[in-house]
Amino acid sequence: MAPTPSQTVGPFFGFALPFEDDAVSAADGVRIEGQVLDGAGEAVPDALLEVSGDDQFGRCRTDEEGVFHFIVREPRLGFLSVAIFARGLLRQLNTRIYFPGREGEVPPEVDTARRHTLLALREGDVLRFDVRMQGSDETVFFE
Repeated sequence: MAPTPSQTVGPFFGFALPFEDDAVSAADGVRIEGQVLDGAGEAVPDALLEVSGDDQFGRCRTDEEGVFHFIVREPRLGFLSVAIFARGLLRQLNTRIYFPGREGEVPPEVDTARRHTLLALREGDVLRFDVRMQGSDETVFFE
């Protein structure tokens, strides 16, 4: 028998997965803020992001403007792994957030013209990282 194909079952992320303070991995860490945008540049209001690296884990859903935030420590490897769950996706998307000054650690197989989509930008005391699901400035996703 052949397996049945994957199907979307959400969106249910807003009430089934997040817990209070899920977005805080390290109270003394740095704040990462961003937005999840679709191919038309519109906010994705019901996505869920999970970040992990070293011994930390955070989870945050997007608000009605597609905004998310995390408070994390900078991992030793220089990046956080990110899983994105959203309506219309059969499986989560996987990407990375590279911290400022760690650009040289982006894998060489990532096209030079697209490397910027993996880099968090410093804006005062906050790091900015947007996820673009499709389009000309689509975030690099990994398998």
